[in-house]
Amino acid sequence: MRPDSHQQKGPKLMRLLMFTAMISSMSAGMFNVVLPQISQEFHLSIAEVSWLSTAYSLIYAFGTVTYGKLSDRFQLKSLLTFGLILFAVGSLIGLISQTFWVALLGRCLQSAGASAIPALAMMIPIRYYAPEKRGSAIAMMAVGLALGSALAPVFAAGMTSVASWRWLFFPSLLVLVLLPFYRRHLEYEPKNNVTAFDWLGGLLLALTVSTLLFGITNHILWYLALSAVALILFILRIRTAREAFIQPRLFRSFNYTTALVLGFLINCIGMALYFLTPILLSDVYHLESAWIGFAMVPAAIVSSMLGRKGGKLADKKGNTYLFTIASSSLIFCFILLSIFVGISPLWISLFLIFGNVGQSFMLVAMSNFVSTTLPKDQAGVGMGLFSMIGFISQGVAAGMYSIVSASGAPMNWNPLHLGIDSALYSNVYLVLAVLYVGILMFFQMKFRTKKPSAGLEHMAKQT
Repeated sequence: MRPDSHQQKGPKLMRLLMFTAMISSMSAGMFNVVLPQISQEFHLSIAEVSWLSTAYSLIYAFGTVTYGKLSDRFQLKSLLTFGLILFAVGSLIGLISQTFWVALLGRCLQSAGASAIPALAMMIPIRYYAPEKRGSAIAMMAVGLALGSALAPVFAAGMTSVASWRWLFFPSLLVLVLLPFYRRHLEYEPKNNVTAFDWLGGLLLALTVSTLLFGITNHILWYLALSAVALILFILRIRTAREAFIQPRLFRSFNYTTALVLGFLINCIGMALYFLTPILLSDVYHLESAWIGFAMVPAAIVSSMLGRKGGKLADKKGNTYLFTIASSSLIFCFILLSIFVGISPLWISLFLIFGNVGQSFMLVAMSNFVSTTLPKDQAGVGMGLFSMIGFISQGVAAGMYSIVSASGAPMNWNPLHLGIDSALYSNVYLVLAVLYVGILMFFQMKFRTKKPSAGLEHMAKQT
């Protein structure tokens, strides 16, 4: 592929991906708003209809690493075509569904197709951009995700007020409009040494992920035990298979394994913004679901507006610089929440802006960082695994925060916080701020560099 072709087609592809990521993000979040309505229509419990979200998450988590693995063997054009068509087919089935089980089938197919988007969206910056320009490209993906998060509750509330909840499947059909443009701009890439696919390793990884997430979200210990057994079998498999689903040598890179651990911790902490805060707004401020959604919209909009700025900062001043800004913004957000939780919800909505912008910048910094740690022949599965770890951490964090929110707070740990009813949330946000200070100090000690180019060379030597 010629360098001038990279320069011309890379930005076009990322603009397409930004819109695709927005639709995918909307699809993932909209149904959480209408679960009570679906429960009433089909006379099912909330736990039963929540499978519309749970099944989506389980399939999505494993799908990201699977598409990443396949991208090392097959054309991005073919994989993205398959994923978007499957996404649209699932949306059409859900749109015309008349029973819950048909709607669930539609959501499963949606997820199986949509999981191609984050995995392959990380591959396009790697293959179409030079390392010093990837930050701006990855930032466009973050902008799309932020826009989707902002629009999801608003669109769901507006659509269900005038039409059936089934019309929430409709926006996903718009990806078919984008498909011809993807096929025009994605170029052919020669693939060498195509080997057998490790289906057993893939199935063991899928079993590990699904039982882990299901055990955490439903608080069932024997599922967690089954997940541990499946993980041991998966490790044994990749150590003995000739062509393992994930090559063990991938984990010999200090930078990559560190990024996986940091990514897990960062996503667990960041999940407080999206999972714990709505509980806070309901428990302390007694807001209804619609108002909770609107309270979180300004933060999502601002983060989408500033998302590309984060990418430019990463390209110009390096990942460590952007990581520091993102961490500082998140620490500031958690400190403000810890001190002032309990005052007007308008202030909470304002504080969330710092957190969402920080989380958006962090996505760019970590994704850009990981992309520089991977050998070319392992880039697909490496980025897919990183995306999967992020999804697993969200499930772990959701289970953890649900347990914490149900417990009491015997004392107020923050002397600057004066509330009583909100002491529990103040304590949690204070702990998260302290954890982030530790993460920032560790990252700066290990990866601090004076120039972006020097940082890339340093990481390349350790890979």
